[in-house]
Amino acid sequence: TKGTSSFGKRHNKTHTLCRRCGKSSYHIQKSTCASCGYPSPKMRKYNWSEKALRRRTTGTGRMRYLKTIPRRAKNGFQEGTQAKKVVKKA
Repeated sequence: TKGTSSFGKRHNKTHTLCRRCGKSSYHIQKSTCASCGYPSPKMRKYNWSEKALRRRTTGTGRMRYLKTIPRRAKNGFQEGTQAKKVVKKA
């Protein structure tokens, strides 16, 4: 009664795709995501799950802003300057 015969009755979806994380973890009746905690403004994260933190930490995405920081920091975040022309020696 609790095994094989009960599994045949399961045809309703409890979870669907989440708008924020894209995982199939959005609980329809609760209307919250089990993975990222959407619609809560803060992302769901717990230190007891080290691997889950690693999967979604800084550096796993494109880092459109952050990836240019080390290069710009090297020059002291200078802006609006022109590169010096290199004169070819004959």
